[in-house]
Amino acid sequence: MLRRWDALPVFLRTPEVRPYWEILDKKRWQLFLKRVFDLVVAFILLIILALPMLILAIWIKIDSEGPVFYRQVRVTTYGKHFRIHKFRTMVSNAEKLGTAVTVGNDSRITKVGSKLRKLRLDELPQVIDVLSGNMSFVGTRPEAVKYVEKYKPEFFATLLLPAGITSEASIRYKDEDKLLNEASDVDFVYQNEVLPEKMKWNLESIRKFSFFRDIMTMIRTVAAVLGKEYR
Repeated sequence: MLRRWDALPVFLRTPEVRPYWEILDKKRWQLFLKRVFDLVVAFILLIILALPMLILAIWIKIDSEGPVFYRQVRVTTYGKHFRIHKFRTMVSNAEKLGTAVTVGNDSRITKVGSKLRKLRLDELPQVIDVLSGNMSFVGTRPEAVKYVEKYKPEFFATLLLPAGITSEASIRYKDEDKLLNEASDVDFVYQNEVLPEKMKWNLESIRKFSFFRDIMTMIRTVAAVLGKEYR
């Protein structure tokens, strides 16, 4: 649940973040529904997906050496660090071989990984993060620490809520890896061009937050994965 203003971490108690907190403060009942929904649906999905995820895990192990899960440190509510649960789609030492973001023709992606990423199956284990409270089904995608450390003041408003598996920004930038394909400096382009544009959608989602809007975002995400384009 949303903390009182005076209970927020100091770095969040700024004039840039205050308007977003006030919007959410008036919608505490909807935030409560959002958390109940996350818990119930994540629990059901974990039961349903247990066997499919086991099969995917075996497939990953057969395809390449390394762990089944990718556990990079990400940032969620109030700046909390956590290790995200994702199926590994790249070689085991990928972070030492390139950037924290992935481009379309990234040589670090495994054969199985490319198939998982295409259908976003690599994100199925994140239901574990939803159950733990580190994530929600809908919310700003959890960024790596190094990007959060360079946020503009207003961007920190996205940390008032848990990070999400999907979001309006994720839908609009579902082909983000292709956008970064031609960049000579991927980290620079992502941080200074792609991320600010994504944040416009993330901040708008907070300004217009409603439980019903979250449900619609989930439906739009399924449509996007199946090929529908949103502009």
